[in-house]
Amino acid sequence: MPEKKSSENKPAVADALNALLADSFALYLKTKNYHWHVEGPRFRDLHLLFDEQAAQILATIDPIAERVRKIGAPTLRSIGDIGRHQSIKDDDKAGVGADAMIANLAADNEALLAQLKETKDAAEAAGDIATSGLVDGWADDTEKRIWFLKATLGG
Repeated sequence: MPEKKSSENKPAVADALNALLADSFALYLKTKNYHWHVEGPRFRDLHLLFDEQAAQILATIDPIAERVRKIGAPTLRSIGDIGRHQSIKDDDKAGVGADAMIANLAADNEALLAQLKETKDAAEAAGDIATSGLVDGWADDTEKRIWFLKATLGG
């Protein structure tokens, strides 16, 4: 007899989605920070790349939060709540070089991808095919961001 999947696992899905939401906000803001502060000979290309990637991340935020609400759980309520849940670290330093920005964003997107995999695992354990399917698209977008960032660094 197949393993019965139940709503008992829904809190794990909501927790995973809320962690993903917090890190998506953190990564969005870090990407915009770098968009605003990048300098040097690659300014235009990186300014545009960071803006494009920030917009893509921002586009995931509302669907993540709405998915949490659809499964009947509360979601994040404030900047402080985001700060308590995020694992992606802020970068408040001035004068961050372009290569460091790119490397930081690549590493943070890789962390987000790992979190997406954890979210998918939680969704599948709960039999939550809607969340599982949404995560697939977000993971593909994240992989593309990683690819672009690493290719920009030349490796």
